[in-house]
Amino acid sequence: MKRLILLLLAVSVSLAAQDRYALKAPNGLAFADIRSYDTWQIVAPSQTDDGIKSIVANPTMINAYRQGVPENGKPFPDGSIIVKTEWTKKKNTASPYNVLVPDTLKSVSFIEKDSKRFPDTNGWGYAQFTYDAASDSFKVVGSGAAFGKTECHQCHIRVKASDYIFTRYAKR
Repeated sequence: MKRLILLLLAVSVSLAAQDRYALKAPNGLAFADIRSYDTWQIVAPSQTDDGIKSIVANPTMINAYRQGVPENGKPFPDGSIIVKTEWTKKKNTASPYNVLVPDTLKSVSFIEKDSKRFPDTNGWGYAQFTYDAASDSFKVVGSGAAFGKTECHQCHIRVKASDYIFTRYAKR
């Protein structure tokens, strides 16, 4: 009987786990749009005062980068997607030198180029999902139809010359 109760408890917990791929940003972009993003090629890492980020892109965007976009003055093609995963950082105590590594997951954000769907934000749609370690779940950031324009695009306007993308493709 005890084993049956433990089995039922384990099954109910696994069934209750969040399906992050069902989450959608206010503009319709879904976590499902970036399924397998963790296998995409890295564009570049970045670091802030309180976090470490990994920037990856789908094959469409990687191919555009390799063709010289945005330095060649051309925009990224529709279908381009770039994902930013952010963690808190900690010191790697096993390393013989000072190196910081990812610790707790903070968020997964992405932007997708679709000129028809997102004309008000220069063709880019934005989505951000914050992670809560205590509940092992993600939460959609923002609300309302103007989410991408008011929450994200206002910052990306600063990099209009690079088709609204902050992260350059790092030399290999």
